Amino acid sequence: MSILRNYAFTICLIVGILIGGACGLIFGEGAAIVKPIGDLFLNLMFVLIVPLVFLSVSSAIYNMKQMNMIGKVITNIIFVFLGSAIVVAITAYGLTLFYNPLEGIDKATLMANLPEQVETVQLSSGELFVKTFTVPDFLQLFTKSNLLPLILFSIFFGLATAFSGEQGKVVAGFLNSGMAVVLRMMRIIMYAAPIGLGCYFADTVGQVGGQILNGYLNAFVLYLVLTVICYVGLNSFYVWMAGGTKALSAFWRNIITPSLTAIATSSSAACIPINIEASKRMGVPASIGETVIPLGTNMHKDGSVMGGVIKIVFLLTIFGQDTGLSGNVVYIIGVAVLVGAVMGAIPSGGMTGELLICSVFGFSPQLAATLMVISTIIDVPATLLNSTGNVVSSILVTRLTEGKKWVEGICISKED
Repeated sequence: MSILRNYAFTICLIVGILIGGACGLIFGEGAAIVKPIGDLFLNLMFVLIVPLVFLSVSSAIYNMKQMNMIGKVITNIIFVFLGSAIVVAITAYGLTLFYNPLEGIDKATLMANLPEQVETVQLSSGELFVKTFTVPDFLQLFTKSNLLPLILFSIFFGLATAFSGEQGKVVAGFLNSGMAVVLRMMRIIMYAAPIGLGCYFADTVGQVGGQILNGYLNAFVLYLVLTVICYVGLNSFYVWMAGGTKALSAFWRNIITPSLTAIATSSSAACIPINIEASKRMGVPASIGETVIPLGTNMHKDGSVMGGVIKIVFLLTIFGQDTGLSGNVVYIIGVAVLVGAVMGAIPSGGMTGELLICSVFGFSPQLAATLMVISTIIDVPATLLNSTGNVVSSILVTRLTEGKKWVEGICISKED
């Protein structure tokens, strides 16, 4: 029963999407009658994205500064988080070169019935850089089409609040309280997600038929293959590199329970206590494990990075853009890392990552719902990678911080 409770919302969401897809196949274009319901849900989500990003990022930066998380440990944490995210993104992208989820799908039919790509003019690399990270006017920050500049502004705002001392405490209180209120609003709206996304999906499938369903199935299969590669292969390599066979043995004897917990709860946050306990059994000092794992739960999500790559390739392929090595490879990897590493700091962020992808690559924000279906179907394996990846990160940070002497203290006896 506990597993059923943990998965209740995900099950309802999947059921809603499946019912919507079935209605789209049965009624065809007639399913468009429920489109206003789907649009209503999307609009409710869209209006919360900007305050959610601003308040969550600013408050997170302020709280980190207040905890004095600086020095060698925090430097190593950033290095490990960013490095592993890039490796995962490159691995996922490399596999998409051999197996594209939309290979063999009638992309012309999909393009004709999905929201159009936003018209963009040809820009130089310098102009593209400026346009991606900044806006010329303050009010332009607060639109869902400029999420990346908003994130940067929020980071600076959080830092300025932290460095303002007593004068900044009122603003800090507003950030933390506002974050709690907006998250509550998001949770209330998400109760309607099974119906809202189901109606949106019914209209989409009614327009494009079963073509997009095959694409989602292929994307799920691709993700499962990547999950095996990363969970077994990359995690083993990282741990072996940090502490050799001694560390590898301790890791695999203690990671199974956290892994099963991640699968059973589908929540990285729910795994924090058991992940910290497992890291201690692997010889990770409490001061490091209790810092890296909670922080990683919000800001280090390799599973989300991997999902970001698949979403970007999925969308670019539909619209006939080059996803090969001669195309958008740097942007694909960079935005995927951003989706997992930065947007992961936004709890219950809804379609924030999907909107960021649409914003950077110049697609209609309405396509965020199309990408959110991928998020739903990969939720469980993504949680597994996100959660266990934080334990691996604590091992790597320990090695970088304490050097070889950590290896001598690895617990190789019974699991105590």
